[in-house]
Amino acid sequence: MKNEDVIEVFRLQAPVWEFKYGDLLGHFKIMHDAIGFRSELTGKNYTAEWYELFQLGNCTFPHLRPGISAPFWCNQGAACFFEGIDDQHWRTNGTLVPVATISGSIFNQLAKWIQEDNNTGIYYETWTVQGSLGPNASVWFDSYDCSKFVLRTYEKLFRLGATFKRNIQTNYTRLFLFSGEPVYLGNESTIFGPLGNKSLASDMQKFYFPFRSHQSYKELVLSILDMYGKVVLDKIFYLYYNFEYWYLPMKPPYIKITYEKIPLPFR
Repeated sequence: MKNEDVIEVFRLQAPVWEFKYGDLLGHFKIMHDAIGFRSELTGKNYTAEWYELFQLGNCTFPHLRPGISAPFWCNQGAACFFEGIDDQHWRTNGTLVPVATISGSIFNQLAKWIQEDNNTGIYYETWTVQGSLGPNASVWFDSYDCSKFVLRTYEKLFRLGATFKRNIQTNYTRLFLFSGEPVYLGNESTIFGPLGNKSLASDMQKFYFPFRSHQSYKELVLSILDMYGKVVLDKIFYLYYNFEYWYLPMKPPYIKITYEKIPLPFR
């Protein structure tokens, strides 16, 4: 952008899979976040967002392939920047509101930072794993998703000198697992390789099987019961994080979706 341009910044939020299911997941507060920009000089709009490249389910659980022991993960994420803001998409079931105004100079610095941030974090991580619900709970693993990209971008804009409006409430979806201290299990080679732990590998394959995609209604009902048994009754969860596997000794409330209020940065 030209340095003297004035850029309006928008908060964008809509239910996950809104294009397919409308506001359905919005009732469960499962939302996707993005950022919009509008140039005063050109009148053009732009959207920036951080996406799971192979859809949310594929980032959260792996594929099990016949004859291959190791699970196959499609958990890459990346920043996407494109011209236009789909007003209907964001307004119909979500949010499209201005939150700040910046100069073209600040935008150009942000654009450079987005590329650097994109090269730094390349994996999508759905879960935040904590010891409990309390404010001082141990955070074992933090999520790395669309909302975290927006929060990082707001913080960067703030450090670059942007002033945000203070009368706008901003909430973000977070998916929690609650666990005692995680136990490191190993990586793909040490668990599933020729000299790996065959017993553990088998247990992990059985754990991931109910979470597979493309199930019939009957299969899904049975899988949900299986998931409940493993996570709640057996208190087991196998987490894949940065190429490594961890055992989570689950504890109440086990899994929780929150829609947390996190204010915009201000001085």
